[in-house]
Amino acid sequence: MSIRLYALDGCPWCEKVSDALDELDVEYETTWVDALHSDRNEVKRVSGQRGVPVLVDEERGVTMAESANVLEYVERTLA
Repeated sequence: MSIRLYALDGCPWCEKVSDALDELDVEYETTWVDALHSDRNEVKRVSGQRGVPVLVDEERGVTMAESANVLEYVERTLA
């Protein structure tokens, strides 16, 4: 899978990104993260920060955070 979404269950911004990917029929894998910021080591390793959502597009070599930027990327690049 070349698209991975790091998300937190119940996170409204994560849900918006997931909904956008689903609406565009983009295949992706979700990695659910821990609610505690201090336990989000994988997210930190991948993106340099512990916030979610984080989108990783391996095919294009893109890793991004900040939900508004992620949504724009999904709509412009993956549509």
